[in-house]
Amino acid sequence: MRNVALALAAAIVLWLGVAMLAPAWLTSGDPLATQTSAVLLPPSAEHWFGTDQSGRDVYTRVVYGARDSLLVGLRAVAIAMVCGGLIGTVAGVAPRWVDRIVSRLLEVTMAFPEFLLALLVIAVLGKGANSVALGVTVAIIPAYVRLARVTARQLRFSGAVDAATILGVSYPRAVWRHVAPQVAAGLLGLGIVGFGSAIVTAAGLSFLGLGISPPAPEWGVMMSEGKNQLARAWWITFFPGLALAATVVAVSTLARPLQRRLATGNAHD
Repeated sequence: MRNVALALAAAIVLWLGVAMLAPAWLTSGDPLATQTSAVLLPPSAEHWFGTDQSGRDVYTRVVYGARDSLLVGLRAVAIAMVCGGLIGTVAGVAPRWVDRIVSRLLEVTMAFPEFLLALLVIAVLGKGANSVALGVTVAIIPAYVRLARVTARQLRFSGAVDAATILGVSYPRAVWRHVAPQVAAGLLGLGIVGFGSAIVTAAGLSFLGLGISPPAPEWGVMMSEGKNQLARAWWITFFPGLALAATVVAVSTLARPLQRRLATGNAHD
């Protein structure tokens, strides 16, 4: 059963990769093409996911929407891993007063839900795709800073860094050699799991009309456009929502074995 779940998750991730890089391989349609004679058609052999109120093919829009929906999460996680890792590692190995400052800032930011932090950023910068990407990054980065700080501090007092400096290795080089690799491994595991949360946050912001603007085929935008048609055309909202849920579940399913492997590797180190 576990192998079946992993195989299904891998197939979904593969589909998402193709949808991001070569959507034309999965559909020959145009996600923006309207057809007045095909308005609100239910799922069928011709239109697998039905059509929306403008006659656009929902399956084609879901496929092309994968790129905008997933890139926001990928960008946010990548920036959070790099910036959060640097800040957290410095706090973990720096003098205690630096660690205190970072810890207090973490306590303040992590008191707010991620979605609220993203909304605050957008309130300052204004709505738009770039604001959503930055908002999601700011929302998730405290978790990466905390993990990097805790890991670096544990390794700092484990004696490895002190032993290296006694042997003549410079302090920054000792931190780079003995602390950075294990911090990076922990952040990678968190990033894979956190990717799902990042794309859900981005889709939620787009659903509220704060992100990418219609008629762009982004999953949050598509769900927002279909919310007023739920009674007679449920498929407009259902299928982009299903794609979002399947992405989160598939990534989480594949992330668990990787997390265990990374944890085992850190323990051996």
